[in-house]
Amino acid sequence: MRSSRRNPLVWLGLFGLAACLGISSRRFTADLPPFVSAYAGDTLWATAVFLGLGLLLPTASTRRVAALAMIASLVVEISQLYKARWIDAIRRTKLGGLMLGFDFVWSDLLCYAAGVGLGILIERSVRGTEPS
Repeated sequence: MRSSRRNPLVWLGLFGLAACLGISSRRFTADLPPFVSAYAGDTLWATAVFLGLGLLLPTASTRRVAALAMIASLVVEISQLYKARWIDAIRRTKLGGLMLGFDFVWSDLLCYAAGVGLGILIERSVRGTEPS
């Protein structure tokens, strides 16, 4: 049976886990296989966006959360084409760099799709429902 709301404690924990794993994948790059090192951070970033939006929008459908997560991911990636002092100053901070990234890379778009897909699978697993 489908719950009408996402459990905020579960979603906060899942968001935290995805964020920590994503940050760890950047911090411990040398200790990871090259493929994981190259793509895990962006994939987990999009998963964290999906889970964070699910936390903020507890009654929204999975489909809506996924669409919003993909849109947010695309906007952030496309924003990396914009170079101005003010936004580059934000990107040079640790949090700004983690949230906004630095350079537009086409493969990141595939990572974001995979990350949102992972978020859908997590939601399906945790909530025990087909994505809606």
